[in-house]
Parts: sequence; structure tokens; C-alpha cells
Amino acid sequence: MFPFHSNLKGKVAIVTGGGGVLCGDMAKELARQGVKVAVLSRKLENAQKVTDEIEKDGGEALAVSCDVLDKESIKEAEAYVRKHYESYDILINGAGGNHPDAATTEEYFLKEHLENDDVKTFFDLTEEGLKHVFHLNYIGAVLSTQVFMKGMLNKDSASVINISSMSAPSPMTKVLSYSSAKAGIDNFTQWLAVHMAKENIRCNAIAPGFFLTSQNHNLLLNEDGSLTERSNKIISHTPMERFGKPEDLLGTLLWLVDDNMSGFVNGVTIPVDGGFMAYSGV
Repeated sequence: MFPFHSNLKGKVAIVTGGGGVLCGDMAKELARQGVKVAVLSRKLENAQKVTDEIEKDGGEALAVSCDVLDKESIKEAEAYVRKHYESYDILINGAGGNHPDAATTEEYFLKEHLENDDVKTFFDLTEEGLKHVFHLNYIGAVLSTQVFMKGMLNKDSASVINISSMSAPSPMTKVLSYSSAKAGIDNFTQWLAVHMAKENIRCNAIAPGFFLTSQNHNLLLNEDGSLTERSNKIISHTPMERFGKPEDLLGTLLWLVDDNMSGFVNGVTIPVDGGFMAYSGV
């Protein structure tokens, strides 16, 4: 249980990807702090589930269907939210993910892979898959910011939080487009922090390490619950020797959105990774 940040009470937050595990927990914690939260998700039922939990605990939330790949969908979502809240204080760009056609099956390429139909190589990655992942993780964040940030103007302070990744400073194997997009998110965070500084809108990012979510569950755990080969590599390169838990992100989130705590912090990406990025492997 985190201490209350009294100056967050009554503020309004927009959370894209709010129907997922990590951003869903962010939405719930903000609501517990007294923030009014618009939970945006491509699948309305996922957003509604988070909203129901918030309301059950006495918070205020709004479930909204939104596809960040479609600017018209974002505009429609904003128009719906604007009927309930006339302005916004916090924007969390959390929508993201991967696609099988934008990832290789092996970490290293060998020439004989070209003769194996079961192996997807760099040469097999499709334009559609690459575009989908880049648009979902990068373009979607930019478009969402364009649409919702207009409702953050004329504030004494406002805050944008982008969700980056360990794959931004050091690209993970296999996931080419995802890594490139998250590197772009770090750059966008810095660019936006400078661009909006005169309007008192801060922009920072959180870079989670490796967290178990519904999206990567099959990648990190075998059917019997044991670690996959990739998971063993992750744990061996994480000095704290565990996966992150959603609540591990919440303290950093609260610090970044609270002007009393981080009012002069702007344009940075904070790793929450159990020491993964600091460890050289030897």
C-alpha cells in the first residue's frame, strides 16, 4: 500500500492500454489516490473489467473503447471522455505489444535456417508485421498524445508518461520492430519534454524490465509453470533474480506524476528492471 499523494486527488488521467495487466494496475492505483481515470482499451470488456474493480473500491473511472492504430478512434474516445471531464492532467501511453510476423524464431541467424520452413528468419519478417508493431507501440503513442494533450493545455502542470522497455537501450533478440519502436519512444519522450516545456507539460517514461503478463506468459513459462530457456536467460541477467510484479511500477509512476515529488524531472526514462540494465553479464 502506497502513501496518499493528496495533490493528485481530483485530477483526471487518461490511460491507453488500460485493460492490460501493467497499465490496468496503474489505473487502479491512480484511482485509489483519488484520480478520475479514463481506462482506454481496444477491447471495451477489458477496460470495463478494470473500471468495475476501481468503482468497487470506491474510485471513479470510465471505460472507453479505443484503437490507437486509428486516429479517428482516438478522436472518438476523446470526445466521449470530454463529455465527462473537461480537461486532463495525466496521460499514460501504455498501449503496445508485438506480432509474430515481426519476430524471428531464433536469436542468431545461420544459413541453414533458410532451408527450414519452421524457422522464421530476418528475411521472413513481413512489412505488414513490422508496420503493425511499430505503429502500435510508437505511432499510437504519438497520435494519442496529439489528441489528448490539447485537453492538458492551460494547466499549471500536467504530465505525460510513456511506457518504454529494456529493449530500447539494448534491443532484445528476435523482436526487431518492438525494440526499434521502444527506442523511438525514448526519443519521443525527450523530444516532447523539450517541445512542451513552456506549457508546463512534463514528459517522462518508465522502462519496465521483465514482467509476467498475459501477452508474454507463453513466452516465459512452459505449460507446467517452469521457466522457458528465454526466461532462464532473463533471470540469470537480472541481479534481483525474479520477474517484476505490476506493483513494482507504481511507486515510480506516483513519483513522476506528482509535481511535489518530481516537478523538475523532465525528459527522462526511468528503468524499473531489478538491475537488468546495470548488469554486464560477468
